[in-house]
Amino acid sequence: MDDDLADRNVAHLVRAAARLDPEHLALVETATDARLTWGEFDGAVDAAAHAYAAAGATAGDRIVVRLPGTIAYCVAVFGVLRAGGVLVPIAVGAAPRELDEVLTSSATTALVAAPDDEVAATAARTAGIPLLAPPDAADGSASTSQVEPATGGEDLAVLAFTSGTSGRARGVMLSHRALLANVTQCSELRPAPVTAADRVLLALPLFHVYGLGPGLLQVANASATAMLAGRFDAAEALAVIAKHRVTTVVGVPPMYRAWLRLDHDELRDGFATVRLLTSGAAPLDAALGTEFSDATGLGIHEGYGLTETGPVLTSTMVGGQAKPGSVGRAIPGVEVRLVHPDGSPLGADDEDDEDEYETGLVSARGGNLLTGYWPDGDNGPDEDGWFRTGDVGFFDDDGDLHLVDRTSDLIIVNGFNVYPHEVERTLLELPSIAQAAVVGMPDEDTGETVRAVLVLADGEPPTRSELEAHCALRLARYKIPTIVEVVDSLPVTATGKLARRALRAVSGHPLPT
Repeated sequence: MDDDLADRNVAHLVRAAARLDPEHLALVETATDARLTWGEFDGAVDAAAHAYAAAGATAGDRIVVRLPGTIAYCVAVFGVLRAGGVLVPIAVGAAPRELDEVLTSSATTALVAAPDDEVAATAARTAGIPLLAPPDAADGSASTSQVEPATGGEDLAVLAFTSGTSGRARGVMLSHRALLANVTQCSELRPAPVTAADRVLLALPLFHVYGLGPGLLQVANASATAMLAGRFDAAEALAVIAKHRVTTVVGVPPMYRAWLRLDHDELRDGFATVRLLTSGAAPLDAALGTEFSDATGLGIHEGYGLTETGPVLTSTMVGGQAKPGSVGRAIPGVEVRLVHPDGSPLGADDEDDEDEYETGLVSARGGNLLTGYWPDGDNGPDEDGWFRTGDVGFFDDDGDLHLVDRTSDLIIVNGFNVYPHEVERTLLELPSIAQAAVVGMPDEDTGETVRAVLVLADGEPPTRSELEAHCALRLARYKIPTIVEVVDSLPVTATGKLARRALRAVSGHPLPT
């Protein structure tokens, strides 16, 4: 872009795309074939901004948007921002209690939802706020007066409530500066993740910061075309890719796993126009990445980040090649380092064993970081600009980051640390196990004990003794699961990330001895 976006409003991305090429296709709903050019999209955003202002929205007001990932959702997002409001995105399927908590916590002034959304209507009445209808893209026209937003830069743009791993969800405060910084940082990768010529498949939740940032905002920044696929279905999404000649896929691991269940010849043919596959929001299993590459000839570039970082911190694109098992290196404009629990950086002298890499807490610095947590902006970056992500990782010899686990998921057995990911990786070496998840459970003798919940593959299941023998050769005794249960499926979040809190309440049946 030719403008410095440091002090601008995020909605400027749509305005700039419209000025660059107003007739270029911006959005396509693949289920309905509804579509908007960038000029039409910009006009619809202006119309939505006028509507929100007429409803009483003023600069800094929080507005919750609860819509599916359609054109109306995209218009609503940028309309709220252009009106000077703060976008508070939430899933359409969010439970009533969750919606009520978000409305209350954020002191929301309005809720945008479908007229037939009874949960939203009830929540709005309870909160005493107006329920606003989804914007009509047809409302925008050349005669619609342009809106110049009164907010930008360090002003709050998005208040994203994270699911968290314990306790109530927290509101992450993302400024216009942070979101635009991450857009710029990602755009400086080579090859560029999105170009004007790209048709980008967006079949992931747009209310999530991953769908918003690397998805919708990157498309707008590049003046590309977003193919809005809505709810993901592997066969339907493959047909969309072929029909619309999609070139870039912004995905999550469950999408790639589902595609691999299709005929591999059809899969390779369907992906013939695709130049770039990316994955984020949840760890991509190294074996899955390798298998997908073997099936399609395309590597999956994995990235890493979180809501608090706007969201992208690292990508394997920095190193130039997909690297299964790694999340790559820091993207341009971002610094990533490993630190001790006291915040001091790891040094070369911290490596105890030449055959192992020293792990540490992942800390990041860059213009894309959160301001802090709602409402007071507490617990943001420290005075030197560093923010600890809550993840544990190590750097390999190439300087690529590998994640070990979340510190909040750490299991402590008799004072010894057990990282669930290590145990899960070991369990998945058994061909009879399709998926594995590990959590800590209270234990009177050891403080915590390791519980494994498995989804079995087709064929003969392992016995408990076989599993223990396998683990005993690879894990310290205190890391071996003492509770092993089998379920049909694992609980996941909207973006496919394992929901460990929900996992604790899942009951299965034990493996045979």
